Amino acid sequence: MGNVLVLALLAAGCAYGVYSFIHKLRYGGGCCGERDAAPQKVKVQDRNKAHYPHSAVVRVDGMTCAACARRVENALNSLQGVWAAVDLSTGKAVVRLKEPAQPEALRRAVREAGYLVLSVEETA
Repeated sequence: MGNVLVLALLAAGCAYGVYSFIHKLRYGGGCCGERDAAPQKVKVQDRNKAHYPHSAVVRVDGMTCAACARRVENALNSLQGVWAAVDLSTGKAVVRLKEPAQPEALRRAVREAGYLVLSVEETA
């Protein structure tokens, strides 16, 4: 009787392992859908630093890999008059702006990308 119970538990464990493996193959896994293609970089047309007299530092929480950093950078760079660079190791985005910073617009862009903004600080 004990051997039958052990075999039943072993079979159930194997079945769950196969199901889990197939699910990850179909739907991906990890923090960012590691099976998805890496997001394409949103390129800023105007790369003249003199055209961006204002700047801000956005502290972002929830980025765990380069794809996360790229998503945040793309979200910020898609805003008009913004040129951003994200540093994953510090969790900060340095944002150059043509107009004075609008913290709520920066927060909304990062939030819509799926990340949490801890602070937005204007810099000189």
